[in-house]
Amino acid sequence: MFMIQILVVVIYTLSLLWMLLFCIAQAQLAWHYARDKKQSKPIFRQPLKSENLPRVTIQLPIYNELYVVNRLLDAVCQMDYPKERLEIQVLDDSTDETAEVLQKKIEMLRPKGIDIVYLHRKNRIDFKAGALREGLQKAKGSLIAIFDADFLPQKDWLLKTVHYFEDSTIGLVQTRWGHLNSDHSLLTKVQAFALDIHFTIEQKARNISNYFINFNGTAGIWRKTCIEDAGNWQGDTLTEDLDLSYRAQLKGWKFKYLEDVVTPAELPITVSAIRSQQFRWNKGGAENFQKLIAAFWQQPKKSFLAKIHGTLHLLSSSMFVPVFIITILSLPMLYFKNNWPVWMPFFNFTALFFIGSLLLYFSYWQFYKRLNGSKKPSWIEYSKTFILFYSVVMGFAAHNTRAVILGHRRKKSPFIRTVKFNVDAKKAPTKNKYSQHLRLSSLWIEVLICLYLLVGIYSCFTVGVGGDFGLLPFYILVLGGYATVLYHAFIPANTSSR
Repeated sequence: MFMIQILVVVIYTLSLLWMLLFCIAQAQLAWHYARDKKQSKPIFRQPLKSENLPRVTIQLPIYNELYVVNRLLDAVCQMDYPKERLEIQVLDDSTDETAEVLQKKIEMLRPKGIDIVYLHRKNRIDFKAGALREGLQKAKGSLIAIFDADFLPQKDWLLKTVHYFEDSTIGLVQTRWGHLNSDHSLLTKVQAFALDIHFTIEQKARNISNYFINFNGTAGIWRKTCIEDAGNWQGDTLTEDLDLSYRAQLKGWKFKYLEDVVTPAELPITVSAIRSQQFRWNKGGAENFQKLIAAFWQQPKKSFLAKIHGTLHLLSSSMFVPVFIITILSLPMLYFKNNWPVWMPFFNFTALFFIGSLLLYFSYWQFYKRLNGSKKPSWIEYSKTFILFYSVVMGFAAHNTRAVILGHRRKKSPFIRTVKFNVDAKKAPTKNKYSQHLRLSSLWIEVLICLYLLVGIYSCFTVGVGGDFGLLPFYILVLGGYATVLYHAFIPANTSSR
């Protein structure tokens, strides 16, 4: 029994320290971000003359995106760029009626003088990576812009990005994601908050600090020779974008992140879609850690601090593991403390979770102020949003932990697309028959954890003399996250399609 207690205490303590290290790293990125905002001044760049504009190929990787492909093609074909210097590749792996819709749309666009190519694969070898790789072989452009099906680039997007490639060392320009439907539901609000953290604090701070950053799979533009020099698109991980990003930077290519160029996109609105997206991102992150970490640490031109941040970047999805472990082991630790006083000092390490949480709370305030612009942000509104975000993120910890473990074990998984419905946040949504729901059998872990957390809350009132309430706020926060996920999994999502 004593050996089991030792094992529980060691794993619990290490998990808390792991999470604290991550929070400290995030706080440092937030500090870099805030400092840059105070010191940096806007840089005016003279637009390139038409005759100097490079030839660009826009790649549109598509798989069964019936509800969003028409608006995507409309947006891309309206870009303010010389038609003779622009090629559009529709890389279609669809197996449903999307293929027919696309071909009809393309036939309507070609008479307008648009150079648009339709490439349909009969297989999905290497999934998105395979489609991009095959398209690259036929691409006419020296620059390759990529947009997923649910994105709506602005007309001047190319004009705001291509001139950075006058610097021959630049291999990628990545722009910030915006959100078409962030106010659609509680789930989209949380997703928008999480993505805004990544696209303001993390991407910007890493870029200005000369740390490695990543292409986000869409809303970015590559130099074709950079892709080829780095080994081209590879399909051995679920996040081919992160993989190519690190391989390119290991080759010495520089990346440029543009925080002020925003490309709006649609957030997934169903729990099933969010879970499939989260599974892909988190498993892919773990796969890339296993694939790239050795070569990354052998990079001689990066500082030790840059390598620490790069390691934590590759391990960012793995942060769900200590969160899940802390959730499960906190209850036995509560009983250890109240029945075996020798463990009380180790139980007090629980304070590290709250210290780390406070670090994140004050760090993320920086980006929240930035996104509010001239509007004076409210601490109360920010606090409610942060608590909601923190709670729901922990509610996905069990699902994402499984993805991370499979990723570190290099277990192969299919690339499952994230379903989008062309939701218009400005209109009252209606129920759509294509809304996906999850069965109880796929959420049994979340149900069991909710019951487990209820036992934890009960225990806070019954252990020791008069109860022990140190973990009560934690249990309520995590229970709220899992309960929110379960609630939205069984309540039909409101969608509208046009």
